[in-house]
Amino acid sequence: MFEHLEQIEKRYVEIEQDLTKQEVLSDIKQTRILSKELSELESVVNCYREYKKVEKEITETKEMLKDKDLEDIAKEELVTLEPKKEELERKLEILLIPKDPNDNKNVIVEIRGAAGGDEANIFAGDLFRMYTRYAEKKGFKYDVYNAIEGDAGGFSQIEFMIKGEGAYSKFKYESGSHRVQRVPVTESNGRLQTSTATVLVMPEAEEVDIEIKQSDLRIDIYRSSGCGGQGVNTTDSAVRITHLPTNTVVTCQNERSQIQNKEQAMKVLKTRLYELELEKKEKEEGNERRSKIGTGDRAEKIRTYNYPQNRVTDHRIGYTTKNLDRVIDGDLDDIIEALITEDQARKLAGEK
Repeated sequence: MFEHLEQIEKRYVEIEQDLTKQEVLSDIKQTRILSKELSELESVVNCYREYKKVEKEITETKEMLKDKDLEDIAKEELVTLEPKKEELERKLEILLIPKDPNDNKNVIVEIRGAAGGDEANIFAGDLFRMYTRYAEKKGFKYDVYNAIEGDAGGFSQIEFMIKGEGAYSKFKYESGSHRVQRVPVTESNGRLQTSTATVLVMPEAEEVDIEIKQSDLRIDIYRSSGCGGQGVNTTDSAVRITHLPTNTVVTCQNERSQIQNKEQAMKVLKTRLYELELEKKEKEEGNERRSKIGTGDRAEKIRTYNYPQNRVTDHRIGYTTKNLDRVIDGDLDDIIEALITEDQARKLAGEK
């Protein structure tokens, strides 16, 4: 590990030196690439330098043990320094875990009401509100590009993009089936009901990720039925794009203009095709999904929201909290941090 850390620090110093050279600074693209690499290495290098500093202090303090006048002071300092060294070493191990290349990307989220009729759609609406509130707390922005409202409220289907650096790193564990247990507002007899909604989270595809041929597309234009502001339902602005080779269909109807809807639909189509490519690659390599925390499939039951007991349970890691009211209001930090910590622990244990 420490040989690797030395190489990282050496590379960090090289980049710092390169970024002082005029020939590099005059090349905007090269400057951007090097600055990004420097930023990615910074946390590791800073931690490693702190580790080396503490290690040096420990060595010097142990030398003080040989002096009887300084022995007691040295022992006191070692009580603080040695645990600090161990803590920094654990931190370095985590920092050296290979990063998910998609972690800093925007995400596209699809939520659908599943089992439970009207109540499933209402719950899908609750999940949408939960995720968008969490996104706002994190400083992310979101745009809805397609929504089909439920008859009793919520959504039978809603698709939206969450924009912000690190969005995928926070939302990537949310794919799967979410289950709610409560007395629905539509239930006149006061009986407890279990309903489900499914969530799919995908990293937004970049231009370099996937190429789409125009000849592979069928584009249909029709009148929007969604809510997109005054005038959206009176013009043929909604766009449906079908990728013929994979039969992947994307619909966007929430923007005012046909051009805007088409641009948004193409972004989503690229993301879906990128996701298909990732799945194909993983199957060919015999790997599981990108995260070992669950499979990422819609069918996998990942979490239960029990309203009578104000309880949320994540079944993948056995995590339970009695703060459902806060969680459904967007306070997802504790659950997501628990998932990240478990994922890191499994990777450190060799589950790569």
